[in-house]
Amino acid sequence: MHKPVSPVLEKDRIISLDIMRGFAILGIFLVNMLSFHSPFLYLDPFEWWNSPADKSTYVFIDIFVQASFYPLFSMLFGYGLVILRDRAIAKGLPFRGMAARRLSLLLLIGIIHALLIWHGDILINYAIFGFIFLLFIKLSGKNMLLTGILLYIIPNLLFALLFIVTVLFVPAEELSIYDPAAAKVSLQVYQNGSFAEITAQRMEDWYLVNNLASLPIMFASIFPLFLIGGGAAKLKWLEEPAKGRGFLRKLMIGSLAAGLVFKLLPYLLEGNLAVDFLQDIFGGPLLAIGYGLAIVLAINNGTISKMLMPLSYVGKLSLSNYLLQSIISTLIFYSYGLGFYGEISAFGGTILVIFIFALQVMGSGYWVSRYYYGPVEWLWRSFTYLKLPNWRRRA
Repeated sequence: MHKPVSPVLEKDRIISLDIMRGFAILGIFLVNMLSFHSPFLYLDPFEWWNSPADKSTYVFIDIFVQASFYPLFSMLFGYGLVILRDRAIAKGLPFRGMAARRLSLLLLIGIIHALLIWHGDILINYAIFGFIFLLFIKLSGKNMLLTGILLYIIPNLLFALLFIVTVLFVPAEELSIYDPAAAKVSLQVYQNGSFAEITAQRMEDWYLVNNLASLPIMFASIFPLFLIGGGAAKLKWLEEPAKGRGFLRKLMIGSLAAGLVFKLLPYLLEGNLAVDFLQDIFGGPLLAIGYGLAIVLAINNGTISKMLMPLSYVGKLSLSNYLLQSIISTLIFYSYGLGFYGEISAFGGTILVIFIFALQVMGSGYWVSRYYYGPVEWLWRSFTYLKLPNWRRRA
């Protein structure tokens, strides 16, 4: 006889996971803001934003933020699915059915997000790749970790070699990813278009990134990170960090150092398609691992832990906060809102991120003091467990 189905209890939460999720939500917002307020898909940032403040802001985001926070969130996603499975098995519950419902609803939320709110949605990819992850979830921790590392390194090295050969034999002007004409069209639509016109542009922008040609790179850059995060969960790196503290510290330092080297490549060498690929595909995840381990190792320091704790409020409501950022930002910039698209710079957008995120921290702190789950999290859990959990804390 199965034990009653119940969501994760507050006492069972791993606080470093919530802090990392909150930190990732901030980093993702910093990067996404560039696309919220400008046709970032089509423009050369150093030509579009040419003031010293804007250039410095963009360089900071490019080195320390870009391509580092979706990998962190991807690893946390795999970590979370393994925890869900472990707890389901401990209670004698049918994990695969729960996981299928969880991923199906995430896919639906992602489709709504991409179609009706913002083209930069990542939830669709997470949901689809999550179903594939279920095929690997019975692997041991070491095997899952090793499989993830190999699936990441080997294909991406091959892609890097392909890009290097391409750069050597194809004229640079033919490899440019910038499209001033498309940027102008995007600017016009988001500034002045109707909701239907914006939806059509949103779909065009979404397909530019999420098409069959880009699928192999998209898969190789996200799915293996699920396995790396899942392997870390099985090895209990977050639950029992003290046992491997020395190893984790060395891994953190090595990841941060190597990641920084890759991230600086376009500034140390002549930038091109291959160098930019290496910067993001290897530098980003290495910094992500370093950031995550830094949080894990710092959590036992009372002072630092208190400083980081507000991030956990956002992390507990990570899905709600992610979607809220898209809703608020598109209402500020698109024509059916305030219509400020194209009117703000990289520096101004970053200041806006800090302001909105500060409000999210305060709002999330208020919310979690009264409710166990965020509104979207409550819906997601209810569908996963086929049970309406009590989400209101007792006064």
